[in-house]
Amino acid sequence: MVYVLDDLTAVDATSRANGLSDVYVGESLNAAARMRQHLASMEKRHLTSARFIVDDTFNKSVCLDLESYLIRMLAGDGTHRVLNRNDGIVDADYYDRDRYRQTFQEVFGELKDMGLFTRSIPAIENSDLFKLSPFKTLTHDQAAAVEDILEGLFDDFSTGAGSTVVLQGDPGTGKTVVAIYLLKLLRDIADTTPPDGLDSDSLFSDFFAEGFRELIVGKRFGLVVPQQSLRDSIKKVFRRTPGLHPDMVLTAFDVGSAGEDFDLLIVDEAHGLNQRASQSSGVQNKKFRLITERLFHFDDKTKTQLDWILAKSRHQIFLLDAHQSIRPADIPLAVVPREVVNAG
Repeated sequence: MVYVLDDLTAVDATSRANGLSDVYVGESLNAAARMRQHLASMEKRHLTSARFIVDDTFNKSVCLDLESYLIRMLAGDGTHRVLNRNDGIVDADYYDRDRYRQTFQEVFGELKDMGLFTRSIPAIENSDLFKLSPFKTLTHDQAAAVEDILEGLFDDFSTGAGSTVVLQGDPGTGKTVVAIYLLKLLRDIADTTPPDGLDSDSLFSDFFAEGFRELIVGKRFGLVVPQQSLRDSIKKVFRRTPGLHPDMVLTAFDVGSAGEDFDLLIVDEAHGLNQRASQSSGVQNKKFRLITERLFHFDDKTKTQLDWILAKSRHQIFLLDAHQSIRPADIPLAVVPREVVNAG
């Protein structure tokens, strides 16, 4: 069965962080045992309501798909903190999936009547919270890219080596979604202790095994987003996501001015990083010079925001579409390092 735990009836402030109610979605063959585990968990014991979804025709594949669907819809609705980890469900096909997914809409309607949802399915699916959610179902290409990146990162974390990776894909391949997903997954790995355990069906369960968490606990991550409207939308998502924080969403100027270095920076739309060209204001021109002087000890006019990123971080992942550089101030694509992982 699939179940939903929530605190919609809770009145204490501690269980409603930022005014949001908490919710958790799971699936299990042994609901009673799972409830005992959740009651013993400090993270979930405040969830006071349990709703069980049972259908004699649901098999394991259907339950996993419904679990993933409800997590995505609850995150996109915007009124909840979804406590699930995004440990990875790929958009898999199974027998008679279209018929089962019609049933999912009926389940959604029942849960909406109970107060779990505040908006309609179309309204949720058209929202930025849904489109940029860290709980997105990955395509096989996206999942393969995330796995390749994780394997390389943890190898480098263990040896102390630095690394630079370019994730290249055409428009519409979901590079931004991969970046958000990856940051959430890394935070989940860092925040998960062995007693919490993970379902062995999890796509990335191997990375929650002993030894991985210790490599990234306390490490500083950031997501650099040059485009302001997209940056604002991602901050709204991070504000509602346990483990993530809007302060993790940065401009290149934020990185250059930061007092501490970063262990990992993911740079979305890396073609949008600026070289030394006329900025949009005199203040930004002055800031560009001051950051360059602080990082490189003199006003080296050949330095770009790419150089800032490399100077301020041990590991970098650049998300790149080679066809989108459109402004004179954008860095030449030829200067971006080229250890490439394809997103699809």
